[in-house]
Amino acid sequence: MKKTIINSTLAVFIAIGAVSCNDGKKEAKTSEAKEVAETTQEAVKYTVDTTASTIKWKGEKPTGSHHGTVDIANGSLSVKENMIEAGNFTIDMKTIADEDLEGEQKANLEAHLMGTVEGKEGDFFNVNEYPTATFELTGVEAMGDHTMVKGNLTMKDKTNHIEFPATVNMDVDKVMIESKSFTIDRTKWGVNYGSKSVFDNLGDKFINDEIELTISLIAKK
Repeated sequence: MKKTIINSTLAVFIAIGAVSCNDGKKEAKTSEAKEVAETTQEAVKYTVDTTASTIKWKGEKPTGSHHGTVDIANGSLSVKENMIEAGNFTIDMKTIADEDLEGEQKANLEAHLMGTVEGKEGDFFNVNEYPTATFELTGVEAMGDHTMVKGNLTMKDKTNHIEFPATVNMDVDKVMIESKSFTIDRTKWGVNYGSKSVFDNLGDKFINDEIELTISLIAKK
């Protein structure tokens, strides 16, 4: 009996640990690119308000983390019968900004991320060669208290399909999409610098493959 109780308790802790681990990662479901959703004639177009929309990012490594923002350059959503039918937005990769550093440290990190430092252009996002990233909707699916937003994310000429949870609200003149925080594996888009899954012998000098993102999108009629 005692052995059974111990085994049962161990199983519960393992199950809780697995759930906690999955919750902690919050990784977007990623797969090959899918067919983009099309707009019908009856749909109403909403234009993304770039001044009110943004993407927050966070990257981590064993010795700490950095976080900041990147701007949405343009985009639109098509709505039919109170449902988002199609849409897309463009990310201006030259606006990558860090929010936890100041002065020279801030400027150095931003330059490294954008690849504007000579000899380090390809470490991260290489914005001179790839100035924008794009997201194209393939569909949305209501899931109880949230909506799964699905689409093709293209960065550095690599496209993968991702799905992430969000809250969607709309009225006559405005559509708001507020994602929950989720992560993507940067190496799937060829951003390999400091990745221990790509390079050996990094020790504790690696950078996590996961980038945490939070998308806030407001579109107006």
